[in-house]
Amino acid sequence: MTTPETLFETRWLSVQRIGHWDFVRRPQADCCVGILAITPGDEILLVEQFRIPVQCRVIEIPAGIVGDEPAHLGESLAETAYRELLEETGYRARTIEPLIASPTSAGLTSEFFHLFHARDLVCEHAGGGLAGEDIIVHHVPLTHVREWLGVQQAAGKAIDFKIHAALWLAGL
Repeated sequence: MTTPETLFETRWLSVQRIGHWDFVRRPQADCCVGILAITPGDEILLVEQFRIPVQCRVIEIPAGIVGDEPAHLGESLAETAYRELLEETGYRARTIEPLIASPTSAGLTSEFFHLFHARDLVCEHAGGGLAGEDIIVHHVPLTHVREWLGVQQAAGKAIDFKIHAALWLAGL
């Protein structure tokens, strides 16, 4: 493996070069997790928040970066998935299963996305993420999710493709 040259770095992002190729990576971790979470009432839990890079509100599955804070260094992928689901949605999963691991955007970043399917959910609080995240939690009936997403997109919100990938991988 070739050692990259660091061109620029902040707390959250590093621009690096190997040979003629520039790419980004996170200084703390090369992984993130996403969670397909279905409630006992057959509702998919989706989150909405304003995303600065795309300058609009985005509808997503709950997700988070592995090891992004000192308190979470050394945390496993599954532990991160359990924690992020609870922080963002207020639901605790009794079981969580890996669905797939894939590069997030192989030409742009070294990051891998690990998708999990959370089962046997129990609501513990309203969710909403940590201070400053401004996360809105949506409970969307599985039978109407595609219609609901279409309405959200028509209203000017971006829809993260990982929602569709997660549903397909889980056979829903």
